[in-house]
Amino acid sequence: MPRFSVLMPTHNRADVVGFAIRSVLAQTEPDFELLIVGDGCTDGTAEVVASFSDARIRWFDLPKAPHFGYANRNIGLRQARGELIAYAAHDDLLLPDHLDRLAAGIDARSCDWIYSRPLWVSTDGVIVPFAVNLELADERRFFLERANSIPMGCVVHRKSCFERFGYWPEDVKESGDWHIWRRIVAKAPIAYDPVPTMLHFSANWKQSRHGHPIARALAHVADGNKWWPRSMNVSIGKGEPEQAVFSRLLADRGLEWCAQLRRDVDVVSNRRAWEMSLAVLQRLNKQDEAAKPRP
Repeated sequence: MPRFSVLMPTHNRADVVGFAIRSVLAQTEPDFELLIVGDGCTDGTAEVVASFSDARIRWFDLPKAPHFGYANRNIGLRQARGELIAYAAHDDLLLPDHLDRLAAGIDARSCDWIYSRPLWVSTDGVIVPFAVNLELADERRFFLERANSIPMGCVVHRKSCFERFGYWPEDVKESGDWHIWRRIVAKAPIAYDPVPTMLHFSANWKQSRHGHPIARALAHVADGNKWWPRSMNVSIGKGEPEQAVFSRLLADRGLEWCAQLRRDVDVVSNRRAWEMSLAVLQRLNKQDEAAKPRP
């Protein structure tokens, strides 16, 4: 029995799904099965999957389910044999030690659900880090009541969560991950790993450079600062999917590039904290100056 079952739902993204599959097969933790669930694919997805000769791949070629195909995801998940469940979107890339790190986190923290720090990638190759720490009460409350900012691929959880909290909701039009995450996060022991372990790209159907309002705001910061690290601003060739460029980086430099990326994420976080501190200091100085008695 594999330790991990990795679910990859897909619908008509034959252009990039191969890069996503390759990122899963390149994991430093080899003990997994990859459940690729085709949700009514009518393009060449089946042929792309068949081009990988790896016994760990299980292909589910299913008719289109309603909405985002959550019912089909459950068909795959009910056949999962792993102790731990991981997720890989068809247009995202896992960093090589994604499974290793999050499994170690679950073991060390004795938790049921863990997630890593999200990295959002714009369509022109700008990587922006975001952090939401659900171990803090106010951030958890915002997540439970207001909005989700944790991509599916950041999450690993125990398979037993399905028995305790149910599978993916099949009657909602969107945000199925947020629905199931809230059920788990509200009652189960969870953990946050602030080290990024995957790259989340803007879905093509959103027709957006950023894919998320938070990513848009952070990309605006990147656009306006020359100090933004080079590893987090990657040139994308015209007509080439951004996933192809980052897949080559991972193939050529692997964990070396990941280590540099993680160092630069810390640089960005520290620089933003420094700029915010300066802004507060300047505001306080202005208030002090205004409060001085006039001669």
